[in-house]
Parts: sequence; C-alpha cells; structure tokens
Amino acid sequence: MQPTQKYNEIISAINIDLTYAEVSKETKVGAPTELNYPAMIISFFIRYVKRIPTIKDLVKRLNEDITFKLNCGFRVSDIIPSESSYSRLVTQLSVSNVLDEVKEKLILQAIQEGFIIDDTAAIDATHFEARDQAPTKK
Repeated sequence: MQPTQKYNEIISAINIDLTYAEVSKETKVGAPTELNYPAMIISFFIRYVKRIPTIKDLVKRLNEDITFKLNCGFRVSDIIPSESSYSRLVTQLSVSNVLDEVKEKLILQAIQEGFIIDDTAAIDATHFEARDQAPTKK
C-alpha cells in the first residue's frame, strides 16, 4: 500500500468525530486559531505507525518532508503546528471524552468482527522491567 492509502485506512478505522468546540480556542493567547486540528490528530496517530519517537521529531519531519505533510492531511498552505500546540491538543482531547468513545466503538467493532471472542476485555498497562536474557534455570 502507498502511505496515503495506509494512513487513510488507519484513520477511517479510528473515525474520530470531533466537533470544532472540542478543540477551538476561547482566547487569543497560545496556539494559533488557524491550525488544521484534524490533520494534527492524524499526524499524531501516524507518529506511532512510523515509530517517530517524539513530538519534536514529528514537527521536524512535517517541516522537512512535504509528502509526509500532505499524507497527514495538511495542505501546502497550512502552517506546521509547534510542539506546544500538540501538547495543548492532547490536553484538550484528554479532558473531553472523545477518545473514550472511540475506544468503545473500536472494542465493539472488534467483538462484532470476531477479533475479541470473550465478553470481557482487559487492558493491562502495568509497568514492568524488561530483561535482556531469561534467567538461568537451575
């Protein structure tokens, strides 16, 4: 698949229904009001797919690679958001319940399609220390 097709498939599966009120600004202080918020969200997800480690690296890649910028949904005339703009967006998304709704929809869709066959799904995010090698057996 071409990157554009792959990104479209990923985003269509996520299907975030954002209203402008959830990410709009109430004051003139902070991030510019003319940011392309849907493209920011797409690029944020694609960051994980492309294994881009930090937001700083994502912003750098968006500034340097016009094809990547267009594949993420930005227009040529759009300004690239700063790291702080991404940080504000993540804060606004975490305060709203949009991501929880998307997670519920994805889980229900996975159950309907047979990827999850039990009526109970558990997600464990416990931190554990990784080991380079298995311990020696006695």
